[in-house]
Amino acid sequence: MRPPSSGPVVGVLLAAGRGTRMGQPKQLASLRGVPLVRHAALALAGGGFEVLLAVVPPGEVGAGVRAALRGLPFTFAQNPDPARGLAGSFRAAAAALPAGVSAAHFALADMPLLTGEVHARLLAAFRETGAPLVLAEYGDPGREAVRAPPHLFRADLLPALRALPDADHGPRMLLRQEAGQAVTLRFPAALLADVDTPEDLARLEAGQA
Repeated sequence: MRPPSSGPVVGVLLAAGRGTRMGQPKQLASLRGVPLVRHAALALAGGGFEVLLAVVPPGEVGAGVRAALRGLPFTFAQNPDPARGLAGSFRAAAAALPAGVSAAHFALADMPLLTGEVHARLLAAFRETGAPLVLAEYGDPGREAVRAPPHLFRADLLPALRALPDADHGPRMLLRQEAGQAVTLRFPAALLADVDTPEDLARLEAGQA
């Protein structure tokens, strides 16, 4: 692995999803009185990144996400067509990154239980190793782990993100191709909770992961 660059690492919040199973824009659904997207944004803002970027949808929902993040130091990029899948948000983010970054770290707006410590640990692992990928996996001792965001991509992988074909699942092929050089950190399974349906949200409101 090469020595890590001294350039900034950008913390990216992907917040342009449609939330079709939720029946409403899930980024703006309220959990304990706070929009889901703000929960995720606060954690990312606590991760120690020099630059923060949020990818938002067009129109009224995008305006709502921007309002939900008011007061936090995010800049914004727009995914013009979220219906074409998550790859479009990765492309929009990669195209909006400032010059000279050393990496980009991607988090999702619908994982409200992640903490700033999770993001900070991935960032520290990159600074220590210069690995092309730093990945998170979730699982309790003795149980099989599940890989899920956040994912950190070194700068030399960002052109591949800008060229992603339309797909619902983002850079899965790129992750597979580079997995042999990845650094992977494990976190408790409970942090993996995401929100796709009203039932998911109700469980989290009740304190159940």
